Amino acid sequence: MNSFKLGLCSVTFRKKSVAQVILIAKKAGIDYIEWGGDIHVTTVEDARIVKSLCDNEGIKISSYGSYFNSIEYDEEKWIQVCEIAKKMEAPSIRIWLGKKNSEEMSDKEYRTLLENTKKMCDIASGYGLDVCPECHDNTFNNNTDAFLRLKKDLQKDNFKTYFQSRYFRMEYDLDRIDRTFEFIRDVHVSYRDLKKEQLHRKKDVFYLDKLLKKLKSKSFDGIVMVEFVDFNSERVFYRNVRKLKKY
Repeated sequence: MNSFKLGLCSVTFRKKSVAQVILIAKKAGIDYIEWGGDIHVTTVEDARIVKSLCDNEGIKISSYGSYFNSIEYDEEKWIQVCEIAKKMEAPSIRIWLGKKNSEEMSDKEYRTLLENTKKMCDIASGYGLDVCPECHDNTFNNNTDAFLRLKKDLQKDNFKTYFQSRYFRMEYDLDRIDRTFEFIRDVHVSYRDLKKEQLHRKKDVFYLDKLLKKLKSKSFDGIVMVEFVDFNSERVFYRNVRKLKKY
């Protein structure tokens, strides 16, 4: 089997410039960058510059980490997000699904979330873009059943998901990979969270290893992206990437 395609989320190094983030990716031997919409790429002009700099260094753009929340849908702002992603030639946009766990969301809130996300998928489809919610607590995408419910109700082919573990529920994570695998576009790996959960609490230090081997066994073809590392350290980042390259 081939190794995973590896990426870097620019939010890992929020205090670094675009040029510095690209240099870090190059030095680590990483081929993809997900550019965040919080600092590095906030306008179409930013996107044009980033695309040019990445092209010059042979770096591909995996996605646009927009931080757009579908519960707060604004058509004009969403169109701008799609324009930015398109200008970078990013194939997908990362979003958030509300601000509550699925169990806490009322039927009315769910209907709003559903209708807003439908509109977003329709507009994104016109740009050739996938819409991928962050797999995270305090959003509707906090568990497998919730995601599958929304996916079924949406009936949108360009609605995919990220996979991201919180590193404390192994059986849940393995089950989620199995049940949502066909919809997982990319994977976020937070070595910062891994260390906090596994080392400080003295749990299973091979947690991530088991998840990656599970993805490997299913011939995962998406991008495995490093999202956060301890102390936002370049040195720690390079060490973590070397670990990923073993798969």
